[in-house]
Amino acid sequence: MNLPHYHSQEDFQVRTKKLEEIRSLGIDPYPPKYSPTHSAKKIIETFGHQTVGHSDDAASGSTPSVKVGGRLVLFREMGKNAFGHIQDESGRIQIMCNRDLTTVEGFDSEKGGMTPLKFIEKKIDLGDIVGIEGNLFHTQKGELTIFVKRLTLLCKTLLPLPEKHSGLCDKEICYRKRWLDLLSHKDVQERFVLRSKILKEIRHYFENDGFIEVETPILQSIYGGAQAKPFVTHLNALHQEMFLRIALEIPLKKLSVGGLEKVYEIGKVFRNEGLDRTHNPEFTMLEGYVAYWDYNDVMRFIENLFEHLAITLFGSTKLSIEKEGTTHIIDLKTPWTRMTMKESLKTYAKIDVDTLNEEEMKKILLEQTPIDPKSLKNAPRGMLIAHLFAEFVESHLIQPHHIIDHPIETTPLCKLHRDPESRKEGIVERFESFILGFEFVNAYSELNDPELQRKLLEQQSEKKLAGDEEASPLDEEFIEAICQGLPPTGGFGFGIDRLIMLLTKVHSIRDVLYFPLMKPDENIS
Repeated sequence: MNLPHYHSQEDFQVRTKKLEEIRSLGIDPYPPKYSPTHSAKKIIETFGHQTVGHSDDAASGSTPSVKVGGRLVLFREMGKNAFGHIQDESGRIQIMCNRDLTTVEGFDSEKGGMTPLKFIEKKIDLGDIVGIEGNLFHTQKGELTIFVKRLTLLCKTLLPLPEKHSGLCDKEICYRKRWLDLLSHKDVQERFVLRSKILKEIRHYFENDGFIEVETPILQSIYGGAQAKPFVTHLNALHQEMFLRIALEIPLKKLSVGGLEKVYEIGKVFRNEGLDRTHNPEFTMLEGYVAYWDYNDVMRFIENLFEHLAITLFGSTKLSIEKEGTTHIIDLKTPWTRMTMKESLKTYAKIDVDTLNEEEMKKILLEQTPIDPKSLKNAPRGMLIAHLFAEFVESHLIQPHHIIDHPIETTPLCKLHRDPESRKEGIVERFESFILGFEFVNAYSELNDPELQRKLLEQQSEKKLAGDEEASPLDEEFIEAICQGLPPTGGFGFGIDRLIMLLTKVHSIRDVLYFPLMKPDENIS
């Protein structure tokens, strides 16, 4: 069997030899449990501004005692003492080991043929996880330090951490080996802690508004709810082709039919598509559905959510964010700008689609954009309007905008517009929310007419049969549910990862995913 590439590294071989020697001394290098009394941050917050005494006081045991666990990240010998730093999730704190008073759990000096301090110097490496028990004191320079009375080896590491001076600079390694990124970069750890806080605050906001959170299947026999290519798998137990869900919409609407009037889900969805700085094939989505709402109610709810998150997390609705070398002050304060898709084309692109026929729109797209001509060949009028919007307007939507009233061709799951003239033109009650030129939210007044729903989904099914990989198959069970009555409903969805990109001010979705999708590492055997 081929061994992993790191087995040949000198560090691995040296540390493996040390591991054998440690075990030969009767020390368990991987004990099952350790119970710290403090974190590094808590020690500094509690005792940093107190006069706790000097090293002699700590040696006598008359100063506060603490017990902390973490990685040894710095160690230097200074005669009868050795100073170092250990790092836990909260931060770092200095330690001092003493030749006469520091002991090592399980180590016998006579059997080992060296002092405990020498054992630490020779057998413990930077990166090893240790437990520290001792008393606090301030050094002559005023740094709060733990006088180590007992050191316990908790985990002997066989590979070193990134070099302390150059650090971990390769972004690909940071994404591929996130554990090293987290250990090396405090700001990365803080970003993922903030991600957790954002999710918690979103759930709190929804709960306060009377929503219930649900979980629906990831594996589906029929996929739908978006136009995307699915991942395909096989269920051996039923000898059946299955799909990873591309959206949360269909099962959530079935729950709405079942009488759950305010329902939402936060979950993974999967789309077998490309990767770029705002897309990952596996991502986290939030979708919600509210009985008796329309898309106007949803607009107010969504913009209030974004405003609430900004104020709760940062104390202000304004975020300073850099994009392509320009710093923008994004203001999430409500109400946001609203304009129809047609109005946005007039405002930002000086294009009045009501004065253009299909051939004239195709001509503009072919001559002025890099769009694939194949996508325009059989495109209906509504899709041509959507293409013009994507090519000429989206990049201008820096401040928050709701772009409302889309062509029906863009979605088969949305209610026709209530205004007779808009309805006649095939406009639906849909909006998308844009910030910094990117879509953040997609929402509808949901279609609950079962006859029209069947017609639109049959059109999708025909596209699929004609070779459109992103079209959805016909879902008879979903239509059956709609036949049994979906009340007027407002529905919405947004990507959690893209929202977190905005609130953490990063430019790549990979920076907010713990383990983004990467090409296989050629160095792994």
